[in-house]
Amino acid sequence: MSVPDYMQCAEDHQSLLVIVQPVGIVPEEQFFKIYKKIAAANQINLQDSQRVLYIRYRHHYPSENNEWGDFQTHRKVVGLIAVTECCNAKDWPQTSEKFHSQKEIYSSTLYDSRLFVFGLQGEIAEQPRPDVAFYPSYDECETIEKKVEDFIESLFIVLESKRLDRSTDKSGDKIQLLCVPFEKKDFVGLDTDSRHYKKRCQGRMRKHVGDLCLQAGMLQDALVHYHMAVELLRSVNDFLWLGDPNHDLQLNMGNSSCMLCLQLYSLYTDNSALEGLCSSSVIYHYPSGTGSKLVRRACSMGLPSETGKRHRHGAQEVLIDPGALTTNGISADTSAEIGRAKNCLSPEDIIDKYKEAISYFGKYKNAGVIELEACVKAVRVLAIQKKSMEASEFLQNAVYINLGQLSEEEKIQRYSILSELYDLIGFHRKAAFFKRVAAMQCVTPSIVDPGWRACYKLLLETLHGYSLSLDPQDFSKGTHKGWPAVQMRLLHELVYASRRMGNPALAVRHLSFLLQTMLDFLSDQEKKEVSQSLENYTAKCPGTMEIVSLPDVKLLPVPLTKLPIVRSAKLLNLPPNLRPLKIRNTLGQNTSSKSPFIYSPIIAHHRSEERSKKIEFQWVQGDVCEVQLMVYNPMPFELRVENMGLLVTGVEFESLPAALSLPAESGLYPVTLVGVPCTSGQINVNGYQTSVFGVTSDCLLENLSGVKVNGYTVEVVPALPRLQITTSLPRSAQTLVPLSGDEIFNSASVQLFNGELQQLTIKLENIGTEPLETLEISAKNTNDKEKLNGEFLTWNLEELLSQLPLEPGKVAYFTLNIQVKLDFSCQESLLQDLNDDGMSVTGLPLPSPFRQNGKSSSESKSTFLNSADTSSRSDYNQVKTLEAILNFKYSGGPGHSEGYYRNLSLGLHVDVEPSVFFTRVSTLPATSTRKCHLLLDVFNSTEHELTISAKNNEDLILHAGECQSYFGINIQH
Repeated sequence: MSVPDYMQCAEDHQSLLVIVQPVGIVPEEQFFKIYKKIAAANQINLQDSQRVLYIRYRHHYPSENNEWGDFQTHRKVVGLIAVTECCNAKDWPQTSEKFHSQKEIYSSTLYDSRLFVFGLQGEIAEQPRPDVAFYPSYDECETIEKKVEDFIESLFIVLESKRLDRSTDKSGDKIQLLCVPFEKKDFVGLDTDSRHYKKRCQGRMRKHVGDLCLQAGMLQDALVHYHMAVELLRSVNDFLWLGDPNHDLQLNMGNSSCMLCLQLYSLYTDNSALEGLCSSSVIYHYPSGTGSKLVRRACSMGLPSETGKRHRHGAQEVLIDPGALTTNGISADTSAEIGRAKNCLSPEDIIDKYKEAISYFGKYKNAGVIELEACVKAVRVLAIQKKSMEASEFLQNAVYINLGQLSEEEKIQRYSILSELYDLIGFHRKAAFFKRVAAMQCVTPSIVDPGWRACYKLLLETLHGYSLSLDPQDFSKGTHKGWPAVQMRLLHELVYASRRMGNPALAVRHLSFLLQTMLDFLSDQEKKEVSQSLENYTAKCPGTMEIVSLPDVKLLPVPLTKLPIVRSAKLLNLPPNLRPLKIRNTLGQNTSSKSPFIYSPIIAHHRSEERSKKIEFQWVQGDVCEVQLMVYNPMPFELRVENMGLLVTGVEFESLPAALSLPAESGLYPVTLVGVPCTSGQINVNGYQTSVFGVTSDCLLENLSGVKVNGYTVEVVPALPRLQITTSLPRSAQTLVPLSGDEIFNSASVQLFNGELQQLTIKLENIGTEPLETLEISAKNTNDKEKLNGEFLTWNLEELLSQLPLEPGKVAYFTLNIQVKLDFSCQESLLQDLNDDGMSVTGLPLPSPFRQNGKSSSESKSTFLNSADTSSRSDYNQVKTLEAILNFKYSGGPGHSEGYYRNLSLGLHVDVEPSVFFTRVSTLPATSTRKCHLLLDVFNSTEHELTISAKNNEDLILHAGECQSYFGINIQH
């Protein structure tokens, strides 16, 4: 026997083997459909009996394995079910002949057979036949399960008759010697009348009857027969006697042949009986089965109540009453043995007996398959007992069992089963090793048509053993499991297998996964090679974010979140002039809380969680919004990122992708991503999109280790108009310091003489998409040091409001009047001179840049204050500065309906110069002692002609730079 059955388990010893095979041409899909229905009847409760019959179905079974049926009866094909398709009555004779030819292959062991014919109707189909069933089609075969059950009952009848026939054999001492195929020639010439030969025949037959009892559902009877077989066969296993040169066995055979016969004898008898005893004990202890597909098996219900209990631990010896045995060693009544024996092996003894049997099997070259299958059965038992280390010893032995020249398919099957068994006992990495060996065996150079699909499938099955998952989420937690070098090798093999399969999308997905998950373990050279390979693959098949579906697995998208690596993400507010402001509602400002309590820790905690994600500011529909990322390039070469844009949900959003190029191993680099929300509502910024090496990636913030939030939520208010302001004056070169809360969008600068009126034309342009419907203007003076006389800025608002609403793209104009009246009077030196004379002079505009500290009053009265004769004009150019902010509060469109507006500020910088200077002040006596005349020297510091007038006095005309005396006001004490 050269073909092992790797699916063997201990409970298979109690099953009958039935072959289901097609006859003629039968579609494969239809055949396996019928095979599935037939195989469903694998356990039959016998009528008028408490016994259960188990059936094992195979659709392929080597004929040479059937020859070992005498060694172990569960290897014997006892039933044949043929499936054929015959649509024409003329083809029936040929079909029937093929069926009979098929039966001839297993004729030596068959109990019964059936033929299921599909498609044939008419007279032939209506004729009753005991072994043939006709069905119109593959879909119309409702009675096939009942036919199979009847067939199994017929098998049981034959089995029961054989069991009874062998158990009650009355042929005297002539008992058939059961042999394995390769030992028949070695027993030619043996003395069949010797006592040892008869013992051998009795022991083998006793073991054979035990097999039949086990198949017939008589577990306790089988245990008794196995124990008796072991005792009989061990009693004749006398190596010293076999070495006696005077024994008649040696007269007929050479010494080497005698030793070979002894080995074969030991192989067949003792070991086979031991394995049968182990199998029976396993069935008793583990009624649920030990196979990989655990099918619930019923225990034998025909046992007496006193024998149905489990034995005590360690009881394995059998006490056999010699009087219960006939001269040929077989008795029909086993009740005496049952009553005095504790027949079932303990779980520990089962393994010991398996070890003993396997050690004997290992001595014989032709028993490799038996040894291998025994190892497999023992491993399955140990897996249930959770003894992984002992099971691994059996598997290690199975690895080195030599089965001769195996085909590539048999090698693949062997390594695959070894992998499954290692996985069964929890040795996942060892299982992955053998699974990978099986995968490589599929594409060996000796195979003409390599099975790359099978290789790829087997490689996928090794991932679990190497702690490798194809889900990128498993690698985003920051911890790495397994050996990176082995995992990278496996991923490279998956890429290569995908390419040889002709599936470039699959190769791109695995290569992207390799670059994303193993980037930290790749050397600089490997990074370059993998990146170049990925670019070559994506040139033919670009990488996408779609799921790659295969028959057995679905590969999730692999976003390249490490190319580049993002360390932080920050949402940017709109510029101050574009930020939406809400009209304050004094009523119900605190109505947002639905709780009746002023403070609740639950609500406070919930709000703190919301603030961690929700942004305080707002965006506006139709305006460009910005998100800033801090990124760096981990690659040893320049990294080019294309089509980098935002990923948002909640509202319609137009992303404006950008392209960037990062130098090799760059530091943190700011990148601003922009987009335009097209509708209002809550917008969720979940991540960003990139295209690197031809792979499109949707990178979510929740998958980034450097970003602590899962996303950001921003409120997008309805669209508002956008106002742009320009003036007829030049922009101010100086920076205006705004008041708290004000942001200056534009500024203008102007120079005026004190009292001069300047008209400023302001151009208002609506550059948005919504009409400007409301407009309010207010002014704030930011300089409180200077005292103003009258209004500084004036305008006519009605003129501007008449031009509203201002449609998009339209322009409106209005005039701003700027007139400054400042007090340039000197409050110290000159007026002090008059006060020293006992005169009271207040409120006079006496500007002067000079000081007279330390002079006497007499000197003050008679001395000019640095007149124009001794000073230049520039000495009088004292300049005062005024700054003001003109605020434009405007709204319109859908945002106006929701109570939103925008604020735009215009800064004004005004430099004010004085018009005239009073360089000398003196008094002249009047006619009355209580009166005097004030005499003023007036200097025109401007470049223009001035007219000076005072109450009740004549006007004085001064040319540019001219200084004259002016007879001022009469002063009365």
